Amino acid sequence: MKVAFLGLGVMGYPMAGHLKAKGFEVTVYNRTEAKAKAWVAQYGGTYKATPAEAVVDADFVMMCVGNDKDLLEVAAAALKGIKKGAVLVDHTTASADAARKLYAQAMAQGVAFIDAPVSGGQMGAEKGQLTVMCGGDQAAFDLAKPVMDAYAKATTLLGPSGAGQLTKMVNQICIAGLVQALSEGLAFAEKAGLDGNLVLDVISKGAAQSWQMENRGKTMLKREFNFGFAVDWIRKDLRIVIDEAERNGAKLPITAQIDQFYADVQASGGSRFDTSSLITRL
Repeated sequence: MKVAFLGLGVMGYPMAGHLKAKGFEVTVYNRTEAKAKAWVAQYGGTYKATPAEAVVDADFVMMCVGNDKDLLEVAAAALKGIKKGAVLVDHTTASADAARKLYAQAMAQGVAFIDAPVSGGQMGAEKGQLTVMCGGDQAAFDLAKPVMDAYAKATTLLGPSGAGQLTKMVNQICIAGLVQALSEGLAFAEKAGLDGNLVLDVISKGAAQSWQMENRGKTMLKREFNFGFAVDWIRKDLRIVIDEAERNGAKLPITAQIDQFYADVQASGGSRFDTSSLITRL
């Protein structure tokens, strides 16, 4: 089965690698050609210089790029070369509006479309343990799920086009609150003279336990912030969340405040720190 993967960032690079390892015939595209060449050198497969060339004859086209603008540009180029009957799957965290727009464009060409943002970060992508949140038609999802399962531990259809992106927004709202609470707790422990590592060992056995605590708590204590998902990207995601909330009337006072806390981290030079860097404000 032929798969094209468009976008080899910190997420897309290992995701495409899992597809190759699972026996798919993979062609990749990346705006920085050197990264595409490096991927082929590591995994095999082929690369092409444009999205339109990469998707020729592909049964499935997976995208994982930066934002709405990047997504719409890459998708427009891909739709010039994609074959009728293919399935286009977007793993970018983007707006629900962009997802619905691409669904309509793809359907007009006889191409199925699934919006499928992921959670699990760089570590989840490298281990093939991502959570994939999908929006689209059941038939298209059923076709695409075995492909996505190559790099996922959970792949779920949440509803019609846009539902995947809306669910990812819920995910980011919850993550932002958890990271801020964890930051405040750890900063409090430090001020109180407690052994932060021991505190984490104890409270992670109780109701305070979370993925963030288990995977980022001790590195936060060491002020290590090099785990891939940058502050610049969470701010992009939270802007999408806040814009959607303004449309649907949801009240997000804490999320809006934490977005500004991330702006503080950016202003202090932490744009490329990962999201656990909120503790640096404290």
